Amino acid sequence: MAEVSIDLNMVRVTNEDFVKKAEACVPELLKTVVRPVAIVDIVKTEDIYPKVQKADDIENLSSYHLAKGDRICLDFGDHQVGYVTLKLNSVGSPQDSPAFFRLKFGEIAKEMTEDSKDYDGWISRGWIQEEFIHIDVLPAELKLPRRYAFRYMEIEAIDTSLKWQMVVEDVYCTSVSSVRMEDVKPVESDDEMIRKLDRVSLRTLHNCMQSVFEDGPKRDRRLWLGDLRLQALANYETFHNMDLVKRCLYLFAGQTKDNGQVSACLFTEPKFIVDDTLLLDYSMFFGATLLDYYEASGDRETLEDLSKCAYRQMEIAGEQFDEKHLMKNGEGFWGFIDWTDGLNKQTAMQGVYIYCAKKVQKIAEILGDTEKAEELKKEAEEKTAAVRKYLLDEKTGLFVSGEEKQINYASQVWLILAGAVSIEEGRAMLDKLDELKPEKGMVSPYMNHHYVEALLMCGKKDQAMDYMKYYWGGMINHGADTFWELYNPENPAESPYGSSIVNSYCHAWSCTPTYLLRKYFN
Repeated sequence: MAEVSIDLNMVRVTNEDFVKKAEACVPELLKTVVRPVAIVDIVKTEDIYPKVQKADDIENLSSYHLAKGDRICLDFGDHQVGYVTLKLNSVGSPQDSPAFFRLKFGEIAKEMTEDSKDYDGWISRGWIQEEFIHIDVLPAELKLPRRYAFRYMEIEAIDTSLKWQMVVEDVYCTSVSSVRMEDVKPVESDDEMIRKLDRVSLRTLHNCMQSVFEDGPKRDRRLWLGDLRLQALANYETFHNMDLVKRCLYLFAGQTKDNGQVSACLFTEPKFIVDDTLLLDYSMFFGATLLDYYEASGDRETLEDLSKCAYRQMEIAGEQFDEKHLMKNGEGFWGFIDWTDGLNKQTAMQGVYIYCAKKVQKIAEILGDTEKAEELKKEAEEKTAAVRKYLLDEKTGLFVSGEEKQINYASQVWLILAGAVSIEEGRAMLDKLDELKPEKGMVSPYMNHHYVEALLMCGKKDQAMDYMKYYWGGMINHGADTFWELYNPENPAESPYGSSIVNSYCHAWSCTPTYLLRKYFN
């Protein structure tokens, strides 16, 4: 399922004023020293997910004398993002050889049972959190320069010598985030699963809030626009860090393709540059994210600054329609929607267009730009009429997508969220989906979030809660401290990359239960 976008000839245009405004909002990262809470054994089972059992108290760590082939696994008690320091020594005869050892980090226990030598996926194995280290002279304090995202850490002595053994006297992680967990009051509920959904969501969001809203602190460690939109919504209900959202919006608008299109993602290190990945749905979401920010913050100056960028995204998307006002099916990695293999995205993308056109129309109305508001209103009406005329299947009452007339969840969900159908029609569509269970389902928390919002929009509040407990609760039942990039209950080991060892198990777009609980259930 390799999908990448490469445009080595992409011409980037920079707005220095916007970049300066983004840099003025760089947060100070808060540091917390965290030590492991236990020595554990991670044992494979017949299930996909292994069992974690306590092996010893952490106070006994220095009593372990590690000779060739010995290993210990440390549990830090919760998902951490930060920098690891080890204090190492030797026991026995004088150290007559370098210490040669391996460090392995895992966000979940399953990663600790996977062997990097078996990896044969299509994205870089460099994402695997594993280090091979030589230290010539002990004692030594080792400060690892790389930032890790993990709960579990394994130390394996690859070799010492017959005369001495290695000892770990101390180990700790300097965890970093731009926000503090203790600043957010947890959701109150008698239901333990609801409390867990909130807590794990908050931890996910907390660990992704770094100098930007990262998609995942293990991988990809950068700012993606689709993730930002959902993170920002959760942030408005929890940490209330408006400056971080503002920074990210100015970064996206601060450098665009020469036609004005915003990139799907960007880098801030070693210097600020937008990627050559362009996804039409993510570009359109710039305006929706901007409006959400304004409604949460009241920051009219930013709305005025970035409104033209929001308008431009809709103009670019508007060029992708045919004479029937139907979205043309793009080629290659033209839009995201979901990771579902074989998903036809054409109709869902039309839903995203209608949804975003209405959001950007509201921006124009707030700013008194009546001509632009009328233009966008007309666009949304024409695209809505077209999708109902040409893509609504009379037999099933569901929208079809592409030449193969594929029925999938994404098409119905996005056209419900876009208001292309009435609440009554939306309820009937969701009921029909339950009945048909289309082959092209949903595999990312990103798409599942929008499904839950569609349920809520159609008044199916109990079903929405049950589904959150089933889907995000499924990750919790498998030991999640933070929510994952991808989770398919029917195939829990699924990966879009060819191997789950490079999956991200703390991923921004999965943090929304805390938003949904606070917005719709409090």
